[in-house]
Amino acid sequence: MPKLLSLPEILTAGFLCAVTGPALAAPCETGNFSSWLDGVRQEAAEQGVSRAAIRSGLSGVGYDKRVISRDRRQGVFSDSFLTFSDKLISKNRRQHGAARIKKYARTFQQIENQYGVPAPVLTAFWGLETDFGAFQGDFKTIQSLATLAYDCRRPDLFRPQLIAALKLIDRGDLSASEMVGAWAGEIGQLQFLPGDYLESAVDFDGDGRRDLRKSAPDALASAANVIAKSGWRAGEPWLEEVRVPQSMPWEQADIAIQQPRSQWAKWGVRRADGGKLKADGMQTSLLLPMGRNGPAFLAYPNFQVYLQWNESLVYTTTAAYFATRLAGAPPVSRGNAPDTLNAAQSKELQKLLVRLGHDVGKIDGIIGAKTRAAVKAMQIKYGMPADSYPTAELLRRLRQG
Repeated sequence: MPKLLSLPEILTAGFLCAVTGPALAAPCETGNFSSWLDGVRQEAAEQGVSRAAIRSGLSGVGYDKRVISRDRRQGVFSDSFLTFSDKLISKNRRQHGAARIKKYARTFQQIENQYGVPAPVLTAFWGLETDFGAFQGDFKTIQSLATLAYDCRRPDLFRPQLIAALKLIDRGDLSASEMVGAWAGEIGQLQFLPGDYLESAVDFDGDGRRDLRKSAPDALASAANVIAKSGWRAGEPWLEEVRVPQSMPWEQADIAIQQPRSQWAKWGVRRADGGKLKADGMQTSLLLPMGRNGPAFLAYPNFQVYLQWNESLVYTTTAAYFATRLAGAPPVSRGNAPDTLNAAQSKELQKLLVRLGHDVGKIDGIIGAKTRAAVKAMQIKYGMPADSYPTAELLRRLRQG
């Protein structure tokens, strides 16, 4: 889902773990919806959208409380990387992914030749986003976007997407009735927002249309186009499982820190099979999604593209790992990581970190980049291995002050 607004569509795709947490806030309407919609019509016209497209797109559009309910009840992933990836990367999904790579082998080769993005990377996203196009959503796209643009929480984000949807109608890519997808306005087999559809969709099957809903070649090539624009480096890896030693400078294990492979090798990091790393200057990060006792990966520069697709580290690591499995890698070593903090514990952790002067962003139970940085700082202060992974032991230390 390029420029993802939230984690992938949960109920529509039917593949995500349970979420927790109460509604974030009550709905916040901003005046009369019908009058507000008149303003959208005027803005679209000023941007060159035809009257026919505006009339077709906005006719009968209403405020959809179901969309607001979904938006407000977005939860957090309480599962660990292993639990989460076990659910998403099922044997059935791996088999279907391998079958799709075989079925569309020629298309994938043409896509890689043009954009540099290999089949396993695209197929993993395809499977996770919509189960290879099987579950694309059943919400009316324009109504969803209009509702979210009218709502006071994120109008600056969704109003341009609403205008972009009208431009798609005007350009002839989709009719208003064909615009059906996820509750937050994403469309098609790879879940594009209208703005990304407008800017990056390509006609790869040569039928004269950029159809990301029904044409797998169009959807896959368009995703490759987005990934290539995001800086994908052709011919380079994205994620590699490794073994880590019992002791090393754990504060260096951070997705924001890169070291040459030669440095990781000096610190005792080895290939997953126990062999020596290639001791060259290739820049990589050491990714420990469950801390120093859990699975370990070298994240190459291409992994940063995953983080542009979706900012959730558990999702991006799962997507990248799924792609390595489709490329032939064996199952990851599970290690012996401590249990993941639950949502309530994660919120308590964040509150305690804030009291100590750390910026964790919103106190929402999401262990994002700011929370991980604060965790690392406190681990260093307490003389603990600074692997940025919050544990029950760290939480106990924070409670003690």
